[in-house]
Amino acid sequence: MSKRLQRRNRRETPEELAAQEVERLLARLPPDLREQARAIPVTFESEPTPAMVADGIAPDTLGLFVGDDYAHGWSGGDALPTQIILFIGNLWDFAEADAEVFRREVRKTVLHELGHFLGLNESELEARRLD
Repeated sequence: MSKRLQRRNRRETPEELAAQEVERLLARLPPDLREQARAIPVTFESEPTPAMVADGIAPDTLGLFVGDDYAHGWSGGDALPTQIILFIGNLWDFAEADAEVFRREVRKTVLHELGHFLGLNESELEARRLD
């Protein structure tokens, strides 16, 4: 089988799909927000670690914002780095392995976590339909 045919027949991994979707989302943000959002790393984990669960993070959490938020003087230099963590395994399970549903949930989760970065609480995110 040629490499070209192999590439055409290869399915993208959930991590690859998520990375593509994050990049698409960031490119579509307004310029001022895009600059801030690009400064926040988006990292991928399969699911919350046992330590996160022990700290009260639900095992089926889709995403998590950690660190200082912009509204409260984001400096980007705390001991716990400011970042968005996407739990790819949980997102894939939530989407029932449907790539389109997965992409939509990645977008929604990143927007939700960016909302936390901007200082929005859960009720404010819900009002914006980002819950």
